[in-house]
Amino acid sequence: MEDVKIAEAAAQPRDSVSTESQNDPVISERKGSPDDQKDMERMGKVQELRRNFRFVSIFGYSMILMATWETVLTTLGIPLLNGGTGGAIFVFIGTAVGMGFVIVSMAEMASMAPTSGGQYHWVSEFAPRKHQKFLSYVVGWLCVLGWQTGIPSIAFLAGTQIQGLIILNNASYVPERWHGTLLIIAVASFSIIFNTVLARKLPMVEGTVLVLHIFGFVAIFTTMWVLGPRSKPSQVFGQFQDNAGWGNVGLSCLVGQLAPIFSLLGSDAATHMSEELRDASYTLPRAMLWTAISNSCLGLLMLITFCFCLGDVESVITTPTMFPHIQIIHNATNSHVGTTILASITVILAVFGCVNNVATSSRQLFAFARDNGMPFGAFLSKVQPGWDIPLNSVIVSFTVAILLSMINIGSTVAFNSIASLGTCALLSSYIISIGCMWLKRWRGEALLPSRFSLGIYGIWVNGASVVYLTVALVFSFFPSFPSPTPDLMNWNILIYGSVVIFSLIYFVFKGRHQYVGPVEYINKDM
Repeated sequence: MEDVKIAEAAAQPRDSVSTESQNDPVISERKGSPDDQKDMERMGKVQELRRNFRFVSIFGYSMILMATWETVLTTLGIPLLNGGTGGAIFVFIGTAVGMGFVIVSMAEMASMAPTSGGQYHWVSEFAPRKHQKFLSYVVGWLCVLGWQTGIPSIAFLAGTQIQGLIILNNASYVPERWHGTLLIIAVASFSIIFNTVLARKLPMVEGTVLVLHIFGFVAIFTTMWVLGPRSKPSQVFGQFQDNAGWGNVGLSCLVGQLAPIFSLLGSDAATHMSEELRDASYTLPRAMLWTAISNSCLGLLMLITFCFCLGDVESVITTPTMFPHIQIIHNATNSHVGTTILASITVILAVFGCVNNVATSSRQLFAFARDNGMPFGAFLSKVQPGWDIPLNSVIVSFTVAILLSMINIGSTVAFNSIASLGTCALLSSYIISIGCMWLKRWRGEALLPSRFSLGIYGIWVNGASVVYLTVALVFSFFPSFPSPTPDLMNWNILIYGSVVIFSLIYFVFKGRHQYVGPVEYINKDM
């Protein structure tokens, strides 16, 4: 309903809200709450998107995109090779704590400046004056890289699980690379439907899929404890192994942290939807925190469950289905039908995770193009009348996913390197944005007003975040095996460096002439 007047705002407005807004508060999908309107005015942005997300829908959006317990299952092979069951559990706990500091830090910045731009906008506002333009530009490109490569990555994860279930039910099936590419295109096409013709229904869909996320967890969790084999607690929690051959169990565990990092990555996803969230400065940080807490707990419980019900590790790792969790479920149920039904839950949730990834990717691309950070900025930042979404950015994100999927036909190794590149790019953007906030606190500079503040603990939380992220970034470039052959090598560092170099060259020759950074559009009188 448009411009529905209510007696009072859902949350107390800031003291700085104008008298007119306090006397006549208006909350609508078009304008949002008085605080939303004030935030957009301060940041010098025009409200073009429809604010139809509320707490439950944005919470469901974040939960499904992060999909921690599902990702724990689909990436189980990495920690089993690098650390064993004990390493997998304790590294996950350490990663959850480290990423917890990161998410809390980002939640505070999101409350200060709730914008679809996210990290690059925060850097523009919080970095030292002489470095604002350059750092903001680099972070903007890192975010584009991270989220655009995320679409084919998640689509590939869903597609290969489908292939794994086909192998389970038909042992004669031989997966071909072009099969995987077609499945990526199919999942991406499904995602594009929800982000165009069904875009206004997306908040309702998030709440519905959230129910499947929770009940799917209960179904698999209960089945494994009832039917699965049991290992002794001493074996599960005390078994630290270097199955990959690093020669050092500690190093092996650190390499294995790539799996929990991937399962807890994407804490900034909801921030890129903030211009479609009502009362964003209040709702967004709380949704981010509850997402982190809920998904971390569900992920840990599911990981412990599968470590207890693992059975023979070698047979699980070498399963013809390509996914250890499918083999473990089959070993427990001894039923092809039961395994297919339960494993299909993770496939469905991966598909809807791709739906959300398209939404996040397109909004981040739209925002960066709006601030002239991308080529063809006017085209990418256009919001089509009647659609209330950045349709051009959605279509471009879909096109990029299709083009990247074609790489898989020639080389799965090359495709996996590009698809996993998003982890390195997003971690880098987190380091720079949180590092700027830490430096601002270290210098004792004034911070923006916030409806979610870390107070005196902020400098310690920000510092812990940067330290953890730096370690995580280093190990995200490690291969899964020591002395890998070219087909097992992690080529992220090469591709990551190439994209960063390209963005710097573009900045020198053109970007610096047209990109000034969001801070220059700020209404300094507010």
